[in-house]
Amino acid sequence: MSTTQNGLRWLSLSALVIVLDQITKAVILATMTPYQDVIPVTSFFNLVHVHNTGAAFSLFADQAGWQRGFFLTVALVASLVILWLLRKGGGRTLYYAALALILGGAIGNVIDRMAHGHVIDFLDFYIGTWHWPAFNVADSAITVGAALLIWDGFRAPAPAPNP
Repeated sequence: MSTTQNGLRWLSLSALVIVLDQITKAVILATMTPYQDVIPVTSFFNLVHVHNTGAAFSLFADQAGWQRGFFLTVALVASLVILWLLRKGGGRTLYYAALALILGGAIGNVIDRMAHGHVIDFLDFYIGTWHWPAFNVADSAITVGAALLIWDGFRAPAPAPNP
């Protein structure tokens, strides 16, 4: 496989993230009462149903409501930039995988904000009584994608093709 390629073929990974994200959220919506039901899975992980009006890790969730439009706009602009980067071509596999994960996660959360006015979160990890903020499949894809993008940035550039 070539080290450089057109990134648009990675849109299938974005689509997979969106589908998995929306299916898992639909199951949570259909089976759990918000802020009431808790399903223990392990000694450090529960399934819950919470609504996040803020950003990652519930940042700005306590604000008066301005954040919905702001985060929708940011996610849509970021999605357009990522689509442009994917279309531009010339990147490496890790770079495109990272962008595709971020794009899928951003769109998954945009769908929630447009449909519900908030993001559905349900993955609750904890140690003792300390709980990490609940998150979802889209958030996981964004986080993994960002980590891969950083990792790719530290790697040596791809060699230039011979003329």
